[in-house]
Amino acid sequence: MVTYQDLEKLNEDEVMDFVKSTISKHKSSAEYREAEVAEEYNRKRNKTIMDFQKLLYTVSGEAVLDNWSANFKLRSNFFNRFVTQENQYLLGNGVQWDNEDTSDKLGKDFDTQLQDAGEKALVHGISFGFWNMDHMEVFSFLEFAPLFDEETGALKAGIRFWQIDNSKPLRATLYELDGYTDYIWRPGEDGQILNEKRSYNLTMKGTDVDGMEIVDGENYKTFPIVPLYGNKQKQSEFVGMRENIDCYDLIKSGFANTVDEASYLYWIVNNAGGMDDIDLAKFVERVKTTHAASVEGNVKAESHMQDAPYASREALLGRLRSDLYEDAQALDVREIAAGATTATQIRAAYEPLNSKTDKYEFCVITFISNILDLAGIEDKPTFTRSAIINTSEEVGMLLQSAQYLEPTYVTEKILNLLGDGDRAEDMIKQILANQVKALDAEE
Repeated sequence: MVTYQDLEKLNEDEVMDFVKSTISKHKSSAEYREAEVAEEYNRKRNKTIMDFQKLLYTVSGEAVLDNWSANFKLRSNFFNRFVTQENQYLLGNGVQWDNEDTSDKLGKDFDTQLQDAGEKALVHGISFGFWNMDHMEVFSFLEFAPLFDEETGALKAGIRFWQIDNSKPLRATLYELDGYTDYIWRPGEDGQILNEKRSYNLTMKGTDVDGMEIVDGENYKTFPIVPLYGNKQKQSEFVGMRENIDCYDLIKSGFANTVDEASYLYWIVNNAGGMDDIDLAKFVERVKTTHAASVEGNVKAESHMQDAPYASREALLGRLRSDLYEDAQALDVREIAAGATTATQIRAAYEPLNSKTDKYEFCVITFISNILDLAGIEDKPTFTRSAIINTSEEVGMLLQSAQYLEPTYVTEKILNLLGDGDRAEDMIKQILANQVKALDAEE
C-alpha cells in the first residue's frame, strides 16, 4: 500500500514516476478489483452469470463449448436495488439546514453530488468529496488513488486519474496540501507535466479582450478532499452478497433453459455407443429443428417425458430472495403490499432498514461536517427519510390527539401525510385569518 510518507520522501524529479506507479499499484490492489466487480453488479452486469458457459465432452474427455443448447443469462438487479433504497431513503429529500443561506453557500447541486458520493461509497466502500472553492465535486475509488498518513490514518494527498482507452493518453492530477499538479502520458511518449503546481483558490485578473491571468492564490488549512465511507467497516456493501446473487441468477437461468429446451422430454438412443456428448447434442438440436429423427441400422431412438422440477426451484428462488433482503437489511415492499397493513406493521418492516441507515447516516454526517469546515460554514445537517405509511390510520391518530396539540401543527402534519405539504403555510395563514374574522364578528 502506497502512503503519504512515500510521497514525502521523494525529490521533485521523482514525483512523476511515483504518480504513474501509484496508479498502477492502486488498480492492481484487491480493494480496487473488488470495487470493479461491485460496480459491474451495480450496473446489472453480473459477471458470474455473464461469464458462465455450458460445456460438452468428447469421447476422449476434451471439453468443448456447448453451442447447441439454450444458455440464458438472466441477471438480477438486487445489488443496485439495495444500494438505491438505502441511499435514497436517507438522502432522497436532500439535506435540511438550520441556516437558510447554507444551501446557497454549498452550491445549487450539493444535494445531487451528495447522493452521487453516497452511492459510490456504498458500492465501492469509499468515495471522495473535493471542495473546489464554492462547490463540491465527487471522485470514485475507481478514479482516485488515496494517500493516507501512516501515523494518523488521515487522507493527506491523492491522485485522480482517467483514460478513456488504452490507446489514448493517461491523465492524472496529484492533489497535495499546497496545491495540485496535472500530468499526461501520451502513447509512445514519456510523461510530462501538463500544468505546474498551483493553488486551489486562484485570483484572476484581466478582461475578455486581453485575457485572464493568475495574480494570486491560496490553499486550504487542511487537505480539501474528504473521504466518505458507506459503513463503519469501510468496505463495499457488496461483500458477502455476491454468492447469493450468483446462485439466484444461475438457478433462474437454468430454469429458463429447461423451459426453452423442453428438457423434460429426453431421448434414449440405443446401439449408438460411438456418439459422444457433441453428437448427442447435435442429434437433439436436429430433432428440435425438424421435428424428425433419422437413424441407421440397428440404432433406435426413443423419447421419454419427465416433469420439470418446478416446485423445488421456485422454493429455492424464494428462499434466496428472502435471504438477500434479510442480509441486506432492506425493505421488501411485497410484505407491505400483500394486504391491509397497519402502521405498526409498517414500522416493524422498516426497522432493519432504519438500523442500517442510522449507521450510514453517521458516516454521512462526519463527511458533511468536514466539508463544512473546508467551506467555512457553521451549521448542522438533518435528514427527512422517505417511508411508506398507512395514511388513513396516521391521520386518524392525529385527529384523535388534536385536542392536545397546536392546531397549526395538526394542520401541517395532516397536509404532509396527504402529500400536500407545500400548501401547509398558506392553509395555516388562512385558518388564522378566519379565526380573526370570527372573533371580530363576535365583538
